[in-house]
Amino acid sequence: MATMHVELVSVEKALWSGEATAVFARTPEGELGILPGHAPLLGALAPGWVVRIDRVDESSVKVAVHGGILSVRKDGVSVLGEIAEFGDEIDVARARAALEAASGDSPEDLAARNRALSRLRAAGETV
Repeated sequence: MATMHVELVSVEKALWSGEATAVFARTPEGELGILPGHAPLLGALAPGWVVRIDRVDESSVKVAVHGGILSVRKDGVSVLGEIAEFGDEIDVARARAALEAASGDSPEDLAARNRALSRLRAAGETV
């Protein structure tokens, strides 16, 4: 089975680094599936979505990444975010409350809505 090195980093700290068989993410241009040997690319991560890393010998992990980019190089993949949260660490009730509270059309409400959607999706909730 072919693998690639993946790093998940937020502004505050490195969150995970290891071998993976695939990385899935959404950019403004559409959803991407990155497999070992993928062509190099650099893309912004779409707000409100998640990154899924299919880890070797471990379960897949879903991560809410806010304000991030995806960098694919010959030697691996880096997911770089301003904030990144593992799906199993998300407070679902708090994320649902934040989604309900972000009902306006202001840029702040849109950003809060996207963060809440990303968190809920990472936690495996339907939205």
